[in-house]
Amino acid sequence: MIYGYARVSSTGQSTEIQIESLNTYGCDKLFTEKISGRKKDNREQFNLLMETTKEGDTIVVTKLDRMARNTRDALDIIESLREKGVALVILNMGGQVVDTSTPVGKMMITMLAAVAEFEADMIRERQMEGIQAAKERGAFRGRAPKYTPDSKELQQAIELVKKRNDTGMSMDMIAKACGMSRKTLYTKLKENGVEV
Repeated sequence: MIYGYARVSSTGQSTEIQIESLNTYGCDKLFTEKISGRKKDNREQFNLLMETTKEGDTIVVTKLDRMARNTRDALDIIESLREKGVALVILNMGGQVVDTSTPVGKMMITMLAAVAEFEADMIRERQMEGIQAAKERGAFRGRAPKYTPDSKELQQAIELVKKRNDTGMSMDMIAKACGMSRKTLYTKLKENGVEV
């Protein structure tokens, strides 16, 4: 079965051109929606399409951005389809038709994955350079500790630990009541010289 998927970001836009291209390709059934691609969970037709497809099926989109919001998202979707045995055809990817069931299509997706990894590495590198520059200027101090000796959560935890013989509260109960993990509770008690 060949499924087509058409999407535009707002109700003021039209899916007409996409639908025409999908019908020309020979899609048996179309899924269309007018919604932002930002959140996959909100795209009911897309999610229904993903649930409907089975091994041997093909999904056709006019452009990759109709299906995915970014490269990482696209690769996750393509990998999910590959695991199901579903091919993806992109009618216009840089002026070329890309079919993930063909060797050339697989190569294009591999290149796309490499570009996505490169982009992620470059973002991380720029972020680290920015942090280093901020440290050198004295403007970067890192994340502030959450449970300082003055924080009310830690003070409450210390008080509950000291009274636990009277209250019968376990360490797990105290940690939960103060909104911290058991490990964090023990670490902070030790740092503050509180005997357990």
